[in-house]
Amino acid sequence: MRLQPRFRRPGGPWQASDAVLAIPLGLIVAILIADILTPPNLPLGPLLIVAPTMTAWFAGPLLTGAVGAIAVAAQVGAGVALGILDMAFLAQVLALVAVTVLVTGLCYLRTRHIQELAQVRTVSEVAQRAVLRPLPHRIGPLQVASAYLAAEENALIGGDLYAAVRTPSGTRLIIGDVMGKGLTAIGDAALLLGAFREAAHRRAQLPELMAHLEQSVCVNLAQPAEGEEAGEGFITAAVLDVPDKSPKVQMVTCGHPPPLILHDRQVTALRAARPAPPLGLCEMFSPEYFVDTFTLQAADLLLLYTDGVIEARNSHGAFYPLAERLARWPRRSPPELVDRLCVDLLDHVGGRLPDDAAVIAIQRTQDAV
Repeated sequence: MRLQPRFRRPGGPWQASDAVLAIPLGLIVAILIADILTPPNLPLGPLLIVAPTMTAWFAGPLLTGAVGAIAVAAQVGAGVALGILDMAFLAQVLALVAVTVLVTGLCYLRTRHIQELAQVRTVSEVAQRAVLRPLPHRIGPLQVASAYLAAEENALIGGDLYAAVRTPSGTRLIIGDVMGKGLTAIGDAALLLGAFREAAHRRAQLPELMAHLEQSVCVNLAQPAEGEEAGEGFITAAVLDVPDKSPKVQMVTCGHPPPLILHDRQVTALRAARPAPPLGLCEMFSPEYFVDTFTLQAADLLLLYTDGVIEARNSHGAFYPLAERLARWPRRSPPELVDRLCVDLLDHVGGRLPDDAAVIAIQRTQDAV
């Protein structure tokens, strides 16, 4: 599984190479020489303030303080050499000391904040990966690739979800999208994934499994968190049963975008004949779950996705043309297709998605029936 983080991994302050550190040290030497060569009525010592300020951009507090101390020592040495030790000179030295202490303190606070943020993000990443477990590259006779593009800043996942469970006869997959964002959406996604993983082994038929998932979601929505109304929200989902020894795949769709199947450079949308309403609408509907069947041959590639893919707009307001792009691209393996799709999708929206997007690509291996 490929998760796209929305943040740059914090590893503390930037590491200062010798070449970069030579810049502020070289400035100290240049300013010191220029101060000695210029007339006494044109003091250049105050320019030494640039050295510690510049160092704070790429170094930690210790190195920033050290460069500031060198700058102070250089200014004092120049004053002694030139015999300029009046009150004005003393004020310049004190100003340089004050700025050095200030930027060193700010650099220390920045470093501590980055370290704390790194710890929080590490815990968040572990928790989010526990909710959305990575899909293996091989599940029985299936080659699988998946990706999750989170829209929320500093997040790895949001309200989109997917999972795969092995059964005695094949593989069951779910992909879904929770209405809303934030922690509430992640909690609803975690509940549905837990219910799916627990029941996928025991429910022999897809309609029975979907009824169980509907009941689990409705019970959760009936117990709202603070600031929520009971019954708010719903989850679109598609559940597929892919047998190991048969090309016939069964699917139940609950308000979710239809999967796409690629066969000989042709893209076909697998639209449900009688789709069920999204999970969690509870009292509004008494859904019946009808099973659609389609064929997945060894040469075919099946793509599952959430609406964050097809509803992504570019700067001109045009939706992402998923089916057109898939038909245009040459035949690829699931990992290659997913990587190409993610790059192309982010390029379409200018690098930032307005909504979470998840994709799964599936292909039978050539030795499968």
